[in-house]
Amino acid sequence: MSNESDKIIPKHVVIIPDGNRRWAKKHGLPPIEGHQKGLETALRVVRGSRDLGIKILTLWGFSTENWKRPPVEVKYLMRIYAIFFRNHFRELVCEGVKFNWLGRRDRVPKVLRAILEKIEKETAKNTKYILNICIDYGGHDELIRVIKRVIKRGINPSQINEDLISANLETAGIPDPDLLIRTSGEQRTSGIMPWQTVYTELFFSKLFFPDFSLAELKRAIDDYIRRQRRYGQ
Repeated sequence: MSNESDKIIPKHVVIIPDGNRRWAKKHGLPPIEGHQKGLETALRVVRGSRDLGIKILTLWGFSTENWKRPPVEVKYLMRIYAIFFRNHFRELVCEGVKFNWLGRRDRVPKVLRAILEKIEKETAKNTKYILNICIDYGGHDELIRVIKRVIKRGINPSQINEDLISANLETAGIPDPDLLIRTSGEQRTSGIMPWQTVYTELFFSKLFFPDFSLAELKRAIDDYIRRQRRYGQ
C-alpha cells in the first residue's frame, strides 16, 4: 500500500520534446513545420502543467549538439524562438512565472539572447511558478562550465563537495527534477541535467511531441504517483 507521501504530484518536471521532425515527415511536411507545431504544443503544456499542480517545468528547446543540424533549420529555429518568446513573455510576467534560460549564451543570436535575458530580468521576482528553457544546453557542457567556475575561484580541492557543485550549476536554488518525460519513444536522457537527475523518475512517451497532450502529461504524472521513490535507501 502506498504512503500518502508517495501520492505527491511531482514538483519539478523535465520534458525532452522529441520527435518534431519525425512528426513532420510522417505528415509529409518540412521539418520546420514540425518545430512550429511543437512550439504550439509546448505552450499548451506550459499553461496546462500549472493546473495539474506542477510548480517547476523544464523544457529542452535546443541542445549543444543541435548546431550540427542543417544551417537553414537552425536559423529558422532561432527565429521562431525569438518570435515565440517575444509574443508570450508578458503572459509569463502576469501569471507569476519566473523564467530561467539554461545553456550557453555566447553562441545564440543576439536578438534571441536579448529577448530571453529581458524575460529573465522582468520575471526575476516572480515566485508562483518556475519555467526553465534549455537553449544551447548540454549536460556535459554544463558540468565543464561548473569545473571552470570552481577553478577560477581558486577553491581548494578538499573543499569540493556535492553542495559546492550544486551551488554552481545553472539550476542552483531549484529543486532537482522529480520526473523526466521524453517523447517520441526514444528511451534515453541524452545528457540533460546529469547531476540533477540522478534520482529522477523517468517516463517515456511513444507520442511525437507535436501529438503530446495534457492527457499524456497526466498519464505520466499518474504513473509517477504510483511509484515508490527510495533514493538508494
